[in-house]
Amino acid sequence: MMGSKETEPRRYLVPIDTASTQQLFTDCLVIGTGIAGLRATIQAAQNCGVTLVCKGSLADSNTWNAQGGIASVLADDDSFADHIADTLATGCGICDREVVELVVKQGPCLIRQLTDWGTEFDMAGDQIDITVEGGHSHARIAHAQGDSTGRVIAEALMRKVKQKPNINVIENFFVIDIITDENECVGAIGCNRAGEFQVIWAASTILATGGAGRLYRETTNPEAATADGIAIAYRAGAVVRDMEFMQFHPTTLYIAGASRALITETLRGEGAMLLDSENNRFMTDYHKAAELAPRDVVSRAILDRMLKTGSTHVYLDIRHFDKKHFARRFPVISELCESFDIDVSKELIPVRPSAHYMIGGVKTDSEGATSIRNLYACGEVASTGLHGANRLGSNSLLEGLVFGKIAGKLASGHPKAGANHLKHRRIRCDIALSDRSRLDADDVRNSLRALMWRNVGITRKAQPLAEAQEIIDFWQRYVMDKVFDSAYGWECQNMLTVCLLMAQAAEKRVESRGVHYREDFPETDDKNFANHIELTRSLQA
Repeated sequence: MMGSKETEPRRYLVPIDTASTQQLFTDCLVIGTGIAGLRATIQAAQNCGVTLVCKGSLADSNTWNAQGGIASVLADDDSFADHIADTLATGCGICDREVVELVVKQGPCLIRQLTDWGTEFDMAGDQIDITVEGGHSHARIAHAQGDSTGRVIAEALMRKVKQKPNINVIENFFVIDIITDENECVGAIGCNRAGEFQVIWAASTILATGGAGRLYRETTNPEAATADGIAIAYRAGAVVRDMEFMQFHPTTLYIAGASRALITETLRGEGAMLLDSENNRFMTDYHKAAELAPRDVVSRAILDRMLKTGSTHVYLDIRHFDKKHFARRFPVISELCESFDIDVSKELIPVRPSAHYMIGGVKTDSEGATSIRNLYACGEVASTGLHGANRLGSNSLLEGLVFGKIAGKLASGHPKAGANHLKHRRIRCDIALSDRSRLDADDVRNSLRALMWRNVGITRKAQPLAEAQEIIDFWQRYVMDKVFDSAYGWECQNMLTVCLLMAQAAEKRVESRGVHYREDFPETDDKNFANHIELTRSLQA
């Protein structure tokens, strides 16, 4: 394993004195309400009391916005062996095979459980209707209400959560930091909707805070995806891993001045073609699977075509689709296109790649445990070893289900005497006020996202990566030493922390593998880099 320890001067973003702060107590604290957090909450609630918190509403998650579907072996002509092989091939040599087998084999029973809990998957007769996506050797992608899969699954899980009397849900609670005593997580400090600090003492804590797409100017992710969980865990001394691997989705709607919106890969699975600005179908020039090539291949091909044609985008052609079927099958995309006066039966859909999924994250073992005692992680915030260097499409919702269940079970299995044993502990951390000038958080965030897109984007090189670290380090000197009093400022500090980790890891990996493509090192180097890059913060500073 390649590793690095970076020294930072501050452990917490805000001063802490648990004796003078409002306190709550819970057996298990779950942070995040995507598929992983909801599933972990349901599982943990079988054994103990659970407090579930999220920084916005329950619906503010990547899960809620997930269009593509959930992958699982559901057809007679498919097999676990094939799904495992597809996942390993896409992961480019650094998947954890044991984890891949674990996740794939649990898929069918957990999807049946979702059905039992009220998830209405799209059906073909009495069987779940399944489609194919890039990188999959068989049709195995299940959808719900066409391109609303994530929302439908989340709604079913939310209903289940609300049925449990021992689950306390707190919305609009921004977790600033987890609280640690030695190397043990004992809860978290956060800010509630009234703007008051609160400490939540917990016998166990599960991070399920989601992704990091908002670190980039172009992204499919909602505003909440600012990498908070990774930054929180890193500050506490947890090992983070594979931070160079950010997956870019090849096709997001490109309308100048509008935010990016995902155009699901399932369209290409059902026959959509990619055309350049000169009306040429180009994917056949880049990969034998054409439009169904892995996402990193398609994203780089689109970028290359944009550069060659001098265009800001390419096009998705679905003019040969039946328009009424398209509207029923993909209602969200249909409505989106109509809102921009795009008649898909006659016109092309302008698309370009955007940051989509953080493959790296907080390192866990096969049971969701991190390197900090009583701290667990699941979903996009975690690095479980499932995805390797590139995520196979629609494996993410599956991973959230599987590891949500696993982490919830383990975290609730040893609640001791709940959090009561923590009542007499006192954690205190004072922060000296800084006399440095203060940079505007809004300007820093916008500039940071542009820098990441330009220097740590779909393709990378040594000099831009070094430049990115130098610029981020400069911003950190004027932002990380400040004490903010709002979520916007804390998010800015989290974004700076994680962006620097990503640039550092991308510079260390001097090869190309999966979603990490170095123009100056275009070949894969198995001799030196068939492994993971791990980063940890020195707690001695």
